[in-house]
Amino acid sequence: MPERNEALFNAILTGKNVDAKKFVQEALDSGSTPQDLIADSMIPAMDEAGARFEAHKFFVPQLMIAARAMKESLAVLSPLLAASGSEPIGKVVIGTVMGDMHDIGKNLVASMLEGAGFQVIDLGTNVTPEKFLKALQDNQAEILCMSALLTTTMPAMRKTIEALVAANMRDSVRVMIGGAPVTQSYADEIGADGYSDNANAAVTLARRLIAQISS
Repeated sequence: MPERNEALFNAILTGKNVDAKKFVQEALDSGSTPQDLIADSMIPAMDEAGARFEAHKFFVPQLMIAARAMKESLAVLSPLLAASGSEPIGKVVIGTVMGDMHDIGKNLVASMLEGAGFQVIDLGTNVTPEKFLKALQDNQAEILCMSALLTTTMPAMRKTIEALVAANMRDSVRVMIGGAPVTQSYADEIGADGYSDNANAAVTLARRLIAQISS
Protein backbone atom coordinates (compact mmCIF):
# COMPACT_ATOMS: atom_id res chain seq x y z
CA MET A 1 0.00 0.00 0.00
CA PRO A 2 1.47 3.41 -0.97
CA GLU A 3 2.61 5.59 1.90
CA ARG A 4 1.20 9.03 2.56
CA ASN A 5 3.14 11.86 0.98
CA GLU A 6 3.66 13.94 4.11
CA ALA A 7 4.86 17.02 2.25
CA LEU A 8 1.76 17.07 0.05
CA PHE A 9 -0.54 16.24 2.96
CA ASN A 10 0.82 19.11 5.06
CA ALA A 11 0.86 21.58 2.17
CA ILE A 12 -2.85 21.01 1.52
CA LEU A 13 -3.72 20.98 5.21
CA THR A 14 -2.01 24.34 5.74
CA GLY A 15 -3.28 25.85 2.50
CA LYS A 16 0.08 26.25 0.76
CA ASN A 17 -1.25 25.84 -2.74
CA VAL A 18 1.99 26.64 -4.60
CA ASP A 19 3.88 24.06 -2.56
CA ALA A 20 1.06 21.55 -2.94
CA LYS A 21 1.15 21.75 -6.74
CA LYS A 22 4.94 21.42 -6.67
CA PHE A 23 4.78 18.32 -4.47
CA VAL A 24 2.13 16.79 -6.74
CA GLN A 25 4.36 17.23 -9.77
CA GLU A 26 7.42 15.90 -7.92
CA ALA A 27 5.48 12.82 -6.82
CA LEU A 28 4.24 12.21 -10.36
CA ASP A 29 7.79 12.54 -11.69
CA SER A 30 8.88 9.94 -9.12
CA GLY A 31 6.30 7.45 -10.31
CA SER A 32 3.30 8.03 -8.05
CA THR A 33 -0.09 7.66 -9.69
CA PRO A 34 -2.76 10.35 -9.50
CA GLN A 35 -5.10 7.86 -7.85
CA ASP A 36 -2.62 7.07 -5.09
CA LEU A 37 -1.87 10.74 -4.42
CA ILE A 38 -5.56 11.52 -4.10
CA ALA A 39 -6.48 8.50 -1.98
CA ASP A 40 -3.43 8.38 0.30
CA SER A 41 -2.48 12.04 0.75
CA MET A 42 -4.94 14.56 -0.62
CA ILE A 43 -8.31 13.28 0.58
CA PRO A 44 -6.83 12.46 4.02
CA ALA A 45 -5.56 16.06 4.22
CA MET A 46 -9.06 17.43 3.58
CA ASP A 47 -10.54 14.91 6.02
CA GLU A 48 -8.09 16.16 8.64
CA ALA A 49 -9.00 19.77 7.86
CA GLY A 50 -12.65 18.87 8.29
CA ALA A 51 -11.97 17.07 11.57
CA ARG A 52 -10.08 20.08 12.90
CA PHE A 53 -12.97 22.32 11.85
CA GLU A 54 -15.44 20.10 13.71
CA ALA A 55 -13.17 20.21 16.77
CA HIS A 56 -12.99 24.05 16.55
CA LYS A 57 -9.24 23.86 15.89
CA PHE A 58 -9.77 25.19 12.35
CA PHE A 59 -12.06 28.02 11.34
CA VAL A 60 -13.67 28.91 8.01
CA PRO A 61 -10.64 30.84 6.61
CA GLN A 62 -8.33 27.89 7.30
CA LEU A 63 -10.81 25.48 5.76
CA MET A 64 -11.09 27.71 2.69
CA ILE A 65 -7.35 27.91 2.06
CA ALA A 66 -7.02 24.14 2.50
CA ALA A 67 -9.83 23.65 -0.02
CA ARG A 68 -8.12 26.04 -2.42
CA ALA A 69 -4.85 24.11 -2.18
CA MET A 70 -6.75 20.89 -2.79
CA LYS A 71 -8.57 22.33 -5.80
CA GLU A 72 -5.39 23.63 -7.41
CA SER A 73 -3.62 20.33 -6.79
CA LEU A 74 -6.49 18.45 -8.39
CA ALA A 75 -6.22 20.71 -11.43
CA VAL A 76 -2.73 19.29 -12.01
CA LEU A 77 -4.09 15.74 -11.87
CA SER A 78 -7.38 16.20 -13.74
CA PRO A 79 -5.98 15.69 -17.28
CA LEU A 80 -4.21 12.52 -16.16
CA LEU A 81 -7.33 11.20 -14.46
CA ALA A 82 -9.41 11.92 -17.56
CA ALA A 83 -6.88 10.14 -19.78
CA SER A 84 -6.88 7.08 -17.53
CA GLY A 85 -10.67 6.89 -17.45
CA SER A 86 -10.85 7.16 -13.67
CA GLU A 87 -14.39 7.49 -12.34
CA PRO A 88 -15.34 9.92 -9.55
CA ILE A 89 -17.10 8.45 -6.52
CA GLY A 90 -20.17 10.43 -7.55
CA LYS A 91 -21.36 13.43 -9.52
CA VAL A 92 -22.76 16.52 -7.80
CA VAL A 93 -24.56 19.49 -9.29
CA ILE A 94 -24.31 22.49 -6.97
CA GLY A 95 -25.53 26.06 -7.07
CA THR A 96 -27.06 28.95 -5.16
CA VAL A 97 -30.78 29.11 -5.85
CA MET A 98 -32.71 31.55 -8.02
CA GLY A 99 -32.67 35.12 -6.72
CA ASP A 100 -29.64 34.61 -4.48
CA MET A 101 -26.17 35.87 -5.43
CA HIS A 102 -24.22 34.62 -2.40
CA ASP A 103 -21.58 32.02 -3.10
CA ILE A 104 -18.86 31.89 -0.42
CA GLY A 105 -20.38 28.97 1.46
CA LYS A 106 -21.38 27.23 -1.77
CA ASN A 107 -17.85 27.58 -3.14
CA LEU A 108 -16.37 26.06 0.01
CA VAL A 109 -18.75 23.09 -0.11
CA ALA A 110 -17.96 22.59 -3.81
CA SER A 111 -14.22 22.57 -3.14
CA MET A 112 -14.59 20.19 -0.20
CA LEU A 113 -16.72 17.80 -2.26
CA GLU A 114 -14.21 17.88 -5.09
CA GLY A 115 -11.46 17.21 -2.59
CA ALA A 116 -13.38 14.18 -1.34
CA GLY A 117 -13.41 12.61 -4.80
CA PHE A 118 -16.68 13.85 -6.27
CA GLN A 119 -17.03 15.37 -9.71
CA VAL A 120 -18.61 18.75 -9.07
CA ILE A 121 -20.61 20.71 -11.61
CA ASP A 122 -20.84 24.21 -10.12
CA LEU A 123 -23.61 26.29 -11.69
CA GLY A 124 -22.78 29.42 -9.71
CA THR A 125 -25.46 31.71 -8.32
CA ASN A 126 -29.05 32.65 -9.18
CA VAL A 127 -29.72 29.18 -10.60
CA THR A 128 -33.24 28.44 -11.85
CA PRO A 129 -34.93 25.06 -11.30
CA GLU A 130 -34.73 24.47 -15.05
CA LYS A 131 -30.98 25.00 -15.09
CA PHE A 132 -30.52 22.62 -12.15
CA LEU A 133 -32.56 19.92 -13.93
CA LYS A 134 -30.71 20.33 -17.22
CA ALA A 135 -27.32 20.00 -15.50
CA LEU A 136 -28.47 16.89 -13.64
CA GLN A 137 -29.66 15.31 -16.88
CA ASP A 138 -26.65 16.36 -18.97
CA ASN A 139 -24.15 15.05 -16.42
CA GLN A 140 -26.19 12.11 -15.07
CA ALA A 141 -25.46 13.42 -11.58
CA GLU A 142 -26.69 11.58 -8.50
CA ILE A 143 -26.69 14.49 -6.05
CA LEU A 144 -28.10 18.02 -6.18
CA CYS A 145 -26.78 20.57 -3.68
CA MET A 146 -28.67 23.83 -3.27
CA SER A 147 -27.62 26.81 -1.18
CA ALA A 148 -29.51 29.89 -0.02
CA LEU A 149 -28.39 32.72 2.23
CA LEU A 150 -31.64 34.66 2.21
CA THR A 151 -34.96 33.55 3.68
CA THR A 152 -36.65 35.14 0.68
CA THR A 153 -34.87 32.77 -1.73
CA MET A 154 -35.39 29.56 0.24
CA PRO A 155 -38.73 28.80 -1.52
CA ALA A 156 -36.72 28.26 -4.72
CA MET A 157 -35.42 25.06 -3.13
CA ARG A 158 -38.96 23.73 -2.83
CA LYS A 159 -39.71 24.76 -6.42
CA THR A 160 -36.65 22.89 -7.66
CA ILE A 161 -37.65 19.72 -5.82
CA GLU A 162 -41.17 20.05 -7.23
CA ALA A 163 -39.63 20.39 -10.70
CA LEU A 164 -37.66 17.18 -10.11
CA VAL A 165 -40.86 15.40 -9.19
CA ALA A 166 -42.69 16.76 -12.23
CA ALA A 167 -39.86 15.57 -14.48
CA ASN A 168 -39.92 12.08 -12.92
CA MET A 169 -36.33 12.59 -11.74
CA ARG A 170 -36.82 12.69 -7.99
CA ASP A 171 -36.15 8.99 -7.38
CA SER A 172 -32.78 9.11 -9.14
CA VAL A 173 -31.43 12.27 -7.48
CA ARG A 174 -30.52 12.86 -3.84
CA VAL A 175 -31.10 16.46 -2.73
CA MET A 176 -28.93 18.28 -0.19
CA ILE A 177 -29.62 21.82 1.00
CA GLY A 178 -27.76 24.31 3.16
CA GLY A 179 -27.16 27.96 3.94
CA ALA A 180 -27.42 30.26 6.93
CA PRO A 181 -31.25 30.38 7.24
CA VAL A 182 -31.77 26.73 6.27
CA THR A 183 -32.62 24.13 8.90
CA GLN A 184 -33.20 20.40 9.13
CA SER A 185 -36.88 21.04 9.71
CA TYR A 186 -37.07 22.99 6.46
CA ALA A 187 -35.30 20.16 4.65
CA ASP A 188 -37.89 17.75 6.02
CA GLU A 189 -40.71 20.11 5.08
CA ILE A 190 -39.73 20.39 1.42
CA GLY A 191 -38.69 16.76 1.01
CA ALA A 192 -34.91 17.15 0.73
CA ASP A 193 -32.78 14.10 1.49
CA GLY A 194 -30.43 15.94 3.80
CA TYR A 195 -29.22 19.19 5.30
CA SER A 196 -25.81 20.33 6.48
CA ASP A 197 -24.76 23.49 8.25
CA ASN A 198 -21.07 23.37 7.26
CA ALA A 199 -18.84 22.12 4.47
CA ASN A 200 -17.40 19.17 6.37
CA ALA A 201 -20.85 17.89 7.27
CA ALA A 202 -21.86 18.28 3.63
CA VAL A 203 -19.06 15.93 2.56
CA THR A 204 -20.10 13.37 5.18
CA LEU A 205 -23.71 13.60 4.02
CA ALA A 206 -22.79 13.28 0.34
CA ARG A 207 -20.72 10.18 1.05
CA ARG A 208 -23.63 8.64 2.94
CA LEU A 209 -26.10 9.41 0.16
CA ILE A 210 -23.80 7.95 -2.49
CA ALA A 211 -23.39 4.81 -0.39
CA GLN A 212 -27.18 4.49 -0.20
CA ILE A 213 -27.45 4.76 -3.98
CA SER A 214 -24.71 2.18 -4.50
CA SER A 215 -26.06 -0.35 -2.01
